[in-house]
Amino acid sequence: MSDKIKYIDTIAARFRNYYPVVIDVETGGFNSTNDAILEIAAITLKMDKEGWLKLDETMHYHIVPFKGANIEKSSLAFTGIKLKKSLKNAVDEYTALNLIFNKIREGIKNNHCSKAIIVAHNAFFDLSFILAAVERTKIKKNPFHPFVTFDTAALSGLVFGQTILSKACYAAKITFNQKYAHRALYDTDRTAVLFCKIVNKWKKLGGWPIVMN
Repeated sequence: MSDKIKYIDTIAARFRNYYPVVIDVETGGFNSTNDAILEIAAITLKMDKEGWLKLDETMHYHIVPFKGANIEKSSLAFTGIKLKKSLKNAVDEYTALNLIFNKIREGIKNNHCSKAIIVAHNAFFDLSFILAAVERTKIKKNPFHPFVTFDTAALSGLVFGQTILSKACYAAKITFNQKYAHRALYDTDRTAVLFCKIVNKWKKLGGWPIVMN
């Protein structure tokens, strides 16, 4: 191999200078403008020296609904969130987002990336709630790209023929316990493992690393 050719195994090179962060929000409904965020979890990722993608740091917060927020009973029944219990250790949206964003900015800097990108299952949903919360809290420096995402529902449909998170995990031979589903921390963890498995599978098949001249 020529001295001018080298393999690139870094997060910045792998994802076009984007820093992928796995996100899940559990909410009081489907309307990002009016419905509350009740939980949020984020998991950062790292790449080892051989170019394999792995989970890094985990953040998880229960959220105090913003003033006037709507919470549908059907959403609470779906997620299993008990509001009274959830609110005991909850923080407001600004605090949660600020803590998460600070950690993400640190990761962007350390990995020589230019911006973060949300990784989520049905990512538009999570992104829309994040953007609405940023607007409400008037956080000026949102580290996430405003519309580009890595959607594991689409990726799983391509790789494993399944778009539902639990079924995609089963197809990928990733343990999934329905008892803990629809809670931000568990769904984020399973989504992160799934995303890493997809990226690493592509590498195993020869799709990565790329050769740079």
